[in-house]
Amino acid sequence: MAKYSKKAGEKVEKAMHEMKEGKLKSGSGKKVTSKKQAVAIGLSEAREAGAKVPKKKS
Repeated sequence: MAKYSKKAGEKVEKAMHEMKEGKLKSGSGKKVTSKKQAVAIGLSEAREAGAKVPKKKS
């Protein structure tokens, strides 16, 4: 069974694509170069959009 929804996967895919093109920026406005950070941004955007994504670990 899938852990994340299809919509969440699409958001992460989009964020990864932007990172590879050098267009993805973090909250502070700096360019994102880490794959982990790109995934985190994609999941965060998916949460905001209401997709099925587990809660952030605190």
